[in-house]
Amino acid sequence: MGRLFGTDGVRGLANADLTPELALAVARAAAGVLADRDGTSRPVAVVGRDPRASGEMLEAAVVAGLTSAGAEVLRVGVLPTPAVAHLTAVLGADLGVMLSASHNPMPDNGIKLFSRGGHKLPDAVEAAVERAVTTGSALDRAAHRPTGADIGRVHDLPDAGGRYADHLLAAVPDPLAGITVVVDCAHGAASGLAPEVYRRAGATVHVIGAEPDGWNINDGVGSTHLDPVRDAVRRTGADLGLAHDGDADRCLAVTADGDVVDGDGILAVCALGLHEAGALTGGTVVATVMSNLGFHHAMRDAGIQVATTAVGDRYVLEALRSRGLSLGGEQSGHLVFLDHATTGDGLLTGLMLMARMRGTGATLAELAGAVRKLPQVLVNVPVADRIAVSESDDVARAVNAVEEELGESGRVLLRPSGTEQLVRVMVEAPTQEQADRVAHQLAEVVAAVG
Repeated sequence: MGRLFGTDGVRGLANADLTPELALAVARAAAGVLADRDGTSRPVAVVGRDPRASGEMLEAAVVAGLTSAGAEVLRVGVLPTPAVAHLTAVLGADLGVMLSASHNPMPDNGIKLFSRGGHKLPDAVEAAVERAVTTGSALDRAAHRPTGADIGRVHDLPDAGGRYADHLLAAVPDPLAGITVVVDCAHGAASGLAPEVYRRAGATVHVIGAEPDGWNINDGVGSTHLDPVRDAVRRTGADLGLAHDGDADRCLAVTADGDVVDGDGILAVCALGLHEAGALTGGTVVATVMSNLGFHHAMRDAGIQVATTAVGDRYVLEALRSRGLSLGGEQSGHLVFLDHATTGDGLLTGLMLMARMRGTGATLAELAGAVRKLPQVLVNVPVADRIAVSESDDVARAVNAVEEELGESGRVLLRPSGTEQLVRVMVEAPTQEQADRVAHQLAEVVAAVG
């Protein structure tokens, strides 16, 4: 068995890579590790999922694994990932389990774990869970097996979505009246909740991608397919569009003219707003290595420091917590507002973005214009062996040559995917032509090696 945990939990093809047996073992191991870690003999777990058909099967396996370890299960049904994190925190649970493959296609699914307080697991705890699974101790007959009244019970929380919605709305007290928004829910976990929250906040809301049937999640809609929301914004004359992914921990936006505002742009808008209000702790924002150089230049010009992390909102969150900061995010649309959330939250991001528009009276295009992005090309190269690519002398020589060509006017980044057999080749350059040429030149070298 290879490494279980990627950039964001355990993920794979449901019932092939991610089987019910594996889900049961991961859940049982997580209950054991987190109970030992917290000194709790009877852990409490919050379990949620997105609407993928395979989520029903995997939820049953996870619940079985947790209760067989003696855990009490609070089942919240179909809710966004940040809702599970929030409920894990406010209910005082020992762990949270979210079944979702986020933006991945429907056949995939995944397991995201949260520790007490609603935080993603540190690497050391994740490794302990993985060891318990891979060594077989999670399912060992000799392991602790509660019986009788010590077996865990399952309780449904029908008001879980309402609790989460109230929490979101408390973060944006000023009404958003006068703003018209199109929201694309990706036929995912936010399909019922996002339109309700934005309407309760005062916005006029047009909805697309909000009819999940178990099979259509992320299918031509959502944050990875922005044409439908762009078309809907133009058709309705809305002020902006928001696109979530399958589990709604991401948010991307489009302007009234249909121009895309990615996570860098949204992060810049929110950072500038907090900085002006004196609420950007330490005058610093956290971003990942994928953020465009244009974002860094905008922050520099505004007197805001940028702390850089590896890709993954868990690493953004770790930097926020360790340095006592308040805002960070990713180009992909994961933003963490640590004063209000413990993980990336797409709905909260949408609310904060619209609140900034309402508070300034500016359009999204005007606000996002603070970032003048360098042309950036990202090529996903399928490979059989990501390690071979990272250790290749040919790849290293090719990267060095490109870096010498670009100098300080651009940059190159090669990053193995944490969830797929891909190497991501990213290039920024002064011109689109140069960025395209260099990126595809590097991609050919990577493909030949991998």
